[in-house]
Amino acid sequence: MERPLNSATHPISTRFLFLLISSFLFTSTWPCIEAAATQELLTSFEATPNPSIPSFQPLLNDSSGKFSFGFLRFNSTQLALAVLHVPSSEPLWLANPTTLARWSDSTKVFFNGSLVIADSRTKVFWSTETQGDQLVLLNNSNLQIQKNLDNSNDPTVLWQSFDFPTNTLVETQNFTSTMTLISSNGLYSMRLGSDFIGLYAKFDSNSDQIYWKHKALQAKARIIEGNGPIHLQVNSDGWLGMYQNGTTPVDVESFNSFQRSLDGLLMVRLEPDGNLKAYYWAGSSWVLDYQAIRETCDLPNPCGSYGLCTPGSGCSCLDNTTELSSGECLGSGSYLNNLCTDPKTQNDIKVLRREGVEVPFKELMNYETTSSLEECEDSCEKNCSCFGAVYNNASGFCYILDYPVQTLLGVADDSKVGYFKMREGARKKKVDAGLGVGIGLLGGAAICLIGAIGFGSYKIWMSKRGLKRILEEETGGVMSGPYKDLGSASFRSIEMCSGSRR
Repeated sequence: MERPLNSATHPISTRFLFLLISSFLFTSTWPCIEAAATQELLTSFEATPNPSIPSFQPLLNDSSGKFSFGFLRFNSTQLALAVLHVPSSEPLWLANPTTLARWSDSTKVFFNGSLVIADSRTKVFWSTETQGDQLVLLNNSNLQIQKNLDNSNDPTVLWQSFDFPTNTLVETQNFTSTMTLISSNGLYSMRLGSDFIGLYAKFDSNSDQIYWKHKALQAKARIIEGNGPIHLQVNSDGWLGMYQNGTTPVDVESFNSFQRSLDGLLMVRLEPDGNLKAYYWAGSSWVLDYQAIRETCDLPNPCGSYGLCTPGSGCSCLDNTTELSSGECLGSGSYLNNLCTDPKTQNDIKVLRREGVEVPFKELMNYETTSSLEECEDSCEKNCSCFGAVYNNASGFCYILDYPVQTLLGVADDSKVGYFKMREGARKKKVDAGLGVGIGLLGGAAICLIGAIGFGSYKIWMSKRGLKRILEEETGGVMSGPYKDLGSASFRSIEMCSGSRR
């Protein structure tokens, strides 16, 4: 069993904040959600955060009591509008994940035809910009703004949360080519192509790198070019269906619960590690039902920048002399940004070479064919947008990394060689650290040596003194000269040296 991370979509600039949210949602004990919330909000509705509520303040419930919409509090002082799964207190959707309001009496949410969250002293944080008559929460967790038209029994839907997903899809929710799922740390996204599902990584600000692609098998129905875009839907029978038109899927991605009757909610989430996973609610916990990427080393960046992921061995560093700690292989400042816009960094660049490495998701990466390793390296060296290259001696393929170096794959094939650019400061910092350690060890050894010599001299001196005292006792004579107490300091220094060697 595995419970998913609590998260919502947001840009990289708010990544740290939403990691705090995820941590809070897992470790906090959530109180029971109040049952006083209504099942419909009409125009003129207005509410402010209650300062005595520590986590979630409901404003609107669905008729089944499984879902609730209201103020989600985190980091003690901030809030977002959220739809929660009540039994698990799991956020399924956030209204304003990129612009957070304060949890204070100056913040209010109101419905005047538009659903708005604003601070009277600052600005409007978020708005649906509609002219509806009521706000309702459906039994599938879809939040809707509806308009009552004359001579119509069915209200018109002007806006719905299902059209603006964050990082989660639930049963019956359509995911179209105009939508994007974004992981809670803002690094990964899911989008639809003409006939495939694609997962993308934002390794830099210029472009996204696709790292997982699932193409429609078209077993029961075929995709017809020009007949409209495809869309996805999570089916309650335990599968993710890809459709173009009609009810017959052009592809079915089966979950573990395929064609099994489940009473709990089924959802699909793009996780912070870049994996796409499905879960179902088993009554007391979320159960992992599917994962697109099964092996750790197949994830887009499991070991961090300049990391090496070896199947069966786990994470290490491309630079063998660097220890993997705190998820980083190289110190701060080692991570290269855009080399073209910052030409001064060209003078700070050093080259790291490593045999037995391979690019991940290589079938989705661009490459060129070169006649030699030297030609491959030269191609990257002269290109300011190249951060590294991996060459395959057998095929002659030269894979160009046009984004900052992330995790590479470790393979038992020395004919696959990597060439990576890195900052001089990273190596210098390691050399300085090593030099400092060496000086420290040398200094310690010198202290111990001096202490040992002193102790030896003391023993010799004491031996002579003892011999002289014996002679004096035998002769009855008195020794001349001052008496010097060596004291405990010399012994302490000897003990410290000895202790450091144990």
